[in-house]
Amino acid sequence: MSFGFRRSPNEGEYKVNTYHFQDLQIGQQESLVYEITEEKLAAFLQLTGDDNPLHTDDAFAQEMGHPGKVSYGMLSASMISTLAGVYLPGKYCLLQQVTSKFTAPVYVGDRITLVGTVEELNESVGQTVVKVRGTNQDGKTVLRGSYSVGFTQ
Repeated sequence: MSFGFRRSPNEGEYKVNTYHFQDLQIGQQESLVYEITEEKLAAFLQLTGDDNPLHTDDAFAQEMGHPGKVSYGMLSASMISTLAGVYLPGKYCLLQQVTSKFTAPVYVGDRITLVGTVEELNESVGQTVVKVRGTNQDGKTVLRGSYSVGFTQ
C-alpha cells in the first residue's frame, strides 16, 4: 500500500532528510501532506483491531452526528512518527516522546498537512523538541502536539 506522503500539495515523492542536531535552528519547519482513505482506515483496523463503529460504520457515525466514518485519531497521531523519522530531523532521529491532542474530527477524503516547527534545542543532551500542528484542506486545525528527539549520530 502506498501512503502517498508529500512535502506539500505541489511537490513529488519524499526522500528522507538527514539533519543532524547542529543543522537545526529554532523556527525551522518541515511538513508532510497525506489523505485519509478507506484503505488506510482498513489497514489501521487490521493493525489495531479497533472496530469501534464510529470508525467502521457510516450509518452509525451519521447517527452520532458525523457526515460519515470518523478517522482514527491515532492514525493522524502516528503520522507524527513519519514527520520525525523522515522529515524533521529524518534519518538520524531517535524519537523519545510524543504528545497529541485531537481538536476536530477527520474524515475519509480529508487531506491533512502536518507541520513540525523546531521549538527547543537542548544542546547539553542533544535533544530537539518539535511543535506539531495538523490542519485539514479547509485550514481547520485537527491535531496539535509535540515530539522530542535525540540523534543516532
